[in-house]
This record gives sequence, C-alpha cells and structure tokens, in this order.
Amino acid sequence: SMTEPVTSAPQAPGLFQAMTGMLRRDLLLTVRRGHQWLNPLFFFVIVVTLFPLGIGPESATLASIAPGVIWVAALLATLLGLDLLFTAEHRDGSLEQLLLQPQPLSVLVLGKLLAHWLVTALPLILIAPILAILLHLPYKALPALVMGLLPGTLVLVFLGAIGSALTVSLRFGGVLLAILILPLYVPVLIFGSSMVAAAAAGRGVEGQLSLLFALAFLCLSLAPLAISAALRIAVSDE
Repeated sequence: SMTEPVTSAPQAPGLFQAMTGMLRRDLLLTVRRGHQWLNPLFFFVIVVTLFPLGIGPESATLASIAPGVIWVAALLATLLGLDLLFTAEHRDGSLEQLLLQPQPLSVLVLGKLLAHWLVTALPLILIAPILAILLHLPYKALPALVMGLLPGTLVLVFLGAIGSALTVSLRFGGVLLAILILPLYVPVLIFGSSMVAAAAAGRGVEGQLSLLFALAFLCLSLAPLAISAALRIAVSDE
C-alpha cells in the first residue's frame, strides 16, 4: 500500500549552530554601529603612549614598566562597553526573546561573549607588540606578551560580563560594575605582567601561562552559566 510522506516540523538548530548564529549576529550588529568597537582600541593606544610622555624617554625605565603598563591598559580597555553588553537587549525586549529560545541561554551567551572578545580584545592583542616595542620591551618578550593576552583577555571579558549581567537592570551600573569586577581582575594582571617580565629577563613562563589558560577554560565553562542565571533574575524581577 502507498504510504503518505510524513512532514516533520522544522527542528531547532543545534547548540553549535545556535552559538555561531549568535556570534555572527553580534558581529554584524557591531559593524553596523560603526565607531563604537574602535573605542577600546583607541583607549588602549592612548593610555600606553601617554606613559613615555609623562615618565620620560629613558629606555631602561620604560622597559621595566612596559609589562604592567600594557596589561593595565588592556584591563581598563576591556571594561569599556561591558556595561552596555546586555543593556540594549534588555531595553528593547530582545533579552526576553533569548530566554524563550529552545537552546540553553548559556550557549547563546557564549556566542555573544566570543563575538565581544573578537571585536574588542583581539585588536588589542594584535597591536600590543607594536606598543611594547615603543616602550622598549625586549623582542624576546613579545611572544610571551601575545600568548598571555590571548587567555588573559578572555578571562577579563567573561568576568566582566558577569558583572554586566548583574547590573543590567540598574540605571547607573557602570561604577558598580567596576567595583564588582576590578578585584577579580587582580590575579590575571599579576600573572600576565609577571609572565612578560620573566620572559624579558630570560626566565621561563610556563607556570604563568598554564595558570592563565586554566583561568580561561574555567571562565569558558562556568561564566556563561552564571551570566544566564543573572539575566534570568534581572528579567523576572521586572
């Protein structure tokens, strides 16, 4: 006997497709916003280049402070825009739509944070060696600088996103965000700057690099879950 074909309902995209879809969406939105994604990069360049003007052109002095200057500037640059990371979706109601998606909210948050890292942190990493040379950092320390910034900036973005989710419903959440997040940034700053200083002195950097990657994997695993819980609380309280 002839059997009629069975038409199945369209399936929801898988977890990886949902994450990459959110990543592409946020990248397109960032491009359409124009100059906003350049603000952290400009801030990073300006802060680093101001130090030779204020301290003086002595190469030995600049080389000794270069690791700390670059890492502090990168830390502060990643704070820019974090308070607005979820604010737009919260104001226009699209955050509630994300909560209704069939995929876990943590997967969508992961795609959103990776897009934010690509737009804000990756340009800083690419330009950091040039600024380090301007500060007379030894060339042998440049690989350690880049290798440390890769996992370090991931940790900075994901920890900052937790604070952004906690303060998303507050009118003046920027100051509170800095108070909540800056103490958590201290270990990353210590490991990252000491790693560059050790490489400049010819010492090994495996310990600091391992700790930075361990923190990065920990944030990749747990931060989206914490952010999802904070966003659900913020929506349910309204």
